[in-house]
Amino acid sequence: MKRFALVCLFWFATSFQASALDLTDMSDAERSAFGAAVREYLLSNPEVLVEVINLLEQRQNQAQVQGDKDLIAANASALFADGFSFVGGNPDGDITIVEFLDYRCGYCKRAHPEVKALLKQDGNIRYIIKEFPILGEQSTLASRFALSVKITEGDEAYFTVHNALMEANGQVTDGSLRRLARTVGLDVDAVMDGMDNPTIDMILQTNYQLAQVMQITGTPSFVMGNTMMRGYAPLDTMKQVVAEQRANSDG
Repeated sequence: MKRFALVCLFWFATSFQASALDLTDMSDAERSAFGAAVREYLLSNPEVLVEVINLLEQRQNQAQVQGDKDLIAANASALFADGFSFVGGNPDGDITIVEFLDYRCGYCKRAHPEVKALLKQDGNIRYIIKEFPILGEQSTLASRFALSVKITEGDEAYFTVHNALMEANGQVTDGSLRRLARTVGLDVDAVMDGMDNPTIDMILQTNYQLAQVMQITGTPSFVMGNTMMRGYAPLDTMKQVVAEQRANSDG
């Protein structure tokens, strides 16, 4: 990178008067000659392009990380203490993980056992679920059912249903949801009738708005402490992020 800059400066200094060093003041012939020289140099030294691209990606990643931290800080209350989202794991844990999920999302289903393993292996994680159905009518139906269970039957029943929906592979229908409610011992009619509760509309709309602010467009998406993870991540990666969060907190 430095070598490239020096070459350009030397070429400018030996080819033009001082008044021509400003690109905006160059003639068409001078700009053409400069472009040809740069092209010749890059063709002879293509590794410079790799260096430039790597540096650009590094800066973009750094900007993204800092941007995510700023978003999390600005929306901490909505993310971590909205008063209606399910809170599991260790409610007093030192690290909070928020997951935006869709019950019809294949990658969410793939991440589900990884999240369960993380919570089981690490007893000091606070886990929050944000219902974020974005894959169609069945997704919305499943989320409305889960939230109705939470409202009518409580958090324990909700988490049981959440796990069942994540592990199910069939179509989500009124009949399949009734069977699930019956299987886990819920008041089937109360849960099904509760799916029209206006509170559920509020919860889903609030989650959609928060996801938009957080620049979340897909599932699963995680907020882990002050770090964003958009998309599926294996258990080892999640454990690494948690360890980094703790190390930074201790520091």
